[in-house]
Amino acid sequence: MRLLKSLTCEFIGTAFLLATVVGSGALMHKLDAGNVAVTVLGVAIATGLVLLALINTIGSISAHFNPIVTLMTAVQRQMRWAHVAPYVAVQILGAIAGVVAANLMFEVPAFGISDSARTGYGQWAGELVATFGLVAVLIGCGRSKPDAVPQSVSAYVASAILFTSSTCFANPAVSISRIFTSTITGIRPGDVPAFIACELAGAAVAFVVFSWLFKEEKPVIPDTFDAAKYAKERDLAEF
Repeated sequence: MRLLKSLTCEFIGTAFLLATVVGSGALMHKLDAGNVAVTVLGVAIATGLVLLALINTIGSISAHFNPIVTLMTAVQRQMRWAHVAPYVAVQILGAIAGVVAANLMFEVPAFGISDSARTGYGQWAGELVATFGLVAVLIGCGRSKPDAVPQSVSAYVASAILFTSSTCFANPAVSISRIFTSTITGIRPGDVPAFIACELAGAAVAFVVFSWLFKEEKPVIPDTFDAAKYAKERDLAEF
């Protein structure tokens, strides 16, 4: 029952996340008068806010919404490896469901195929940086200030949508699902593998670096035992 509840939360949360990304993009693009930066700003604000709401709402059960977060959790032995595949599956399905819902709300084909080009070293670098930062926030904040994780992750994602060239997909489920929209937030199917490769690479580097940074140091033990110093300290203690 616990796993079923977790998978349900993952499906719902990822669906709402993608409905927000695609829906806010579709709406803002009607208002931007050709200035795409306005649309990106709107998507960043909407995504950050809904992510904060979702994590606070169902985070006590499960709120990964991202296969990379699920893999990282399993590597840290905080969940069973047997649960990884079901988590990833429902995240992808939930993401596609959210995209379809947004398509229907804005009266575009429910399963459109995107022709939006997202390729080149600039976009790839953006995805690597975006995912590196996301994993860094999750590990660093999770170990130093766990109560601030929802706010920190949401703030980071909103900011990364603005400062990265790729507008921060940072999530294989997001990359796959956004194939299925003809709106401005889509991505061509052929551009997805490179995005996912960069996401995995950024996550792996961040995991290694920040696991090392936050690794607990063992107490230093002297190589030699100073018998004279010990005897003096013992005598003073007895006195």
